[in-house]
Amino acid sequence: MTLLQTKPEAANDETVSDAAALVAELGRTAKAAARVLATADTDTRNKALLSAARRLREAAPSLIEANAADVADVRDHKPAAFIDRLMLDEKRVEAMATALEEIVALPDPVGRELAHFERPNGLDIRRVAVPIGVIAMIFESRPNVGADASALCIKSGNAIILRGGSESSRSTAAIVGCMQAGLEDAGLPRDCVQTVGTSDRAAVGELLRAVDHVDLAIPRGGRGLVELVRREARVPTLLHLDGNCHSYVHADADVDQAVQVIRNAKLRRTGVCGATESIVVDRAIAGRAIPALVEAMPDCQLRGDADARAIDARIGAASDEDWDTEYLDAIASVKIVDGLEEGIAFVAAHSSGHTDAILTQNDDAARRFLLSIDSAVVMHNASTQFSDGGEFGMGAEIGIATGKMHARGPVGLEQLTSFKYLVRGSGQVRP
Repeated sequence: MTLLQTKPEAANDETVSDAAALVAELGRTAKAAARVLATADTDTRNKALLSAARRLREAAPSLIEANAADVADVRDHKPAAFIDRLMLDEKRVEAMATALEEIVALPDPVGRELAHFERPNGLDIRRVAVPIGVIAMIFESRPNVGADASALCIKSGNAIILRGGSESSRSTAAIVGCMQAGLEDAGLPRDCVQTVGTSDRAAVGELLRAVDHVDLAIPRGGRGLVELVRREARVPTLLHLDGNCHSYVHADADVDQAVQVIRNAKLRRTGVCGATESIVVDRAIAGRAIPALVEAMPDCQLRGDADARAIDARIGAASDEDWDTEYLDAIASVKIVDGLEEGIAFVAAHSSGHTDAILTQNDDAARRFLLSIDSAVVMHNASTQFSDGGEFGMGAEIGIATGKMHARGPVGLEQLTSFKYLVRGSGQVRP
């Protein structure tokens, strides 16, 4: 069963009451823990993360065993891309631990002076970065999200309440245990990181309505989850829509380079949100580019328009639905366009606002594409799979925000802070 459905089943009054009590208790303890964490110094927060990294490595065998049980429960009825997102092995556990250490090495985002000015009346005013407070992170199948999100919140002084998918319940609980042990090793409250710990979907609704306890909710998953959060949330949200990402092969592209980049953008990991789902090709170069793409991607099912299929019969037929589909699988749509302006228009019409790229040696065409496409990340001659907080030097990310307020693109440490004004005077009164 997936974490959420677009139309969740009705819950009885007793279930709702139990979920409300659970979330209220989680929120109360998270608020108290957040106050302690917000005043902890950089060294203490870093110590917690270093200890948690050590705990993850030490617990690797038990983490992998717990994850294997999660995978076994769903292997027979979930697609390969889903299993790939869910699975943990020694390499991925090590990557989680390394990500924590990379976050330790990053500058502390808390207490940064964002502005400083003095008024004519002598008031000294500073705008400084502060933690947001309590973050509710609602995610689906990727258990490493629990480690990344927890680490980013600890470093930025925020408490976090995790609600992962039922498919990854054992894995998430084991990871959270390592994070809590790291906190305790540093003398910080273990309640800085908590998990809801129930598959009851009523708890998700309660989290989204917990205005007295939750300062920000972040969903990370498919469109159904994001749309539910958009519809139900009463707390502020940071939304991440699906990753219908495009790679546009312009008339002045280096075909060999473009094919290499697109193969990586589509097939390196098909289940990540930065994977290219739609390949847009300029008609002027399509006769060379499309056969080269087909030859380079025999392990990818290509679905194209009539013009693409006329160039290479190995391409299947695309429906109107394909242009707006995030496959998260070895499938891509192929669209031929008449020049840069039509390419920009097509991408703008169908992109989910996550990441889009142009492949071209023409700097003017690249500039026009980069300025015209209103996505969170826009690239030139690079794989869309670089749309990732770790690749951006953030150590990790809590998600990719596709909205335009507060944070956009990979959400790292700086994006998990707000600010407040500190005003110092010498007895001034307002006339």
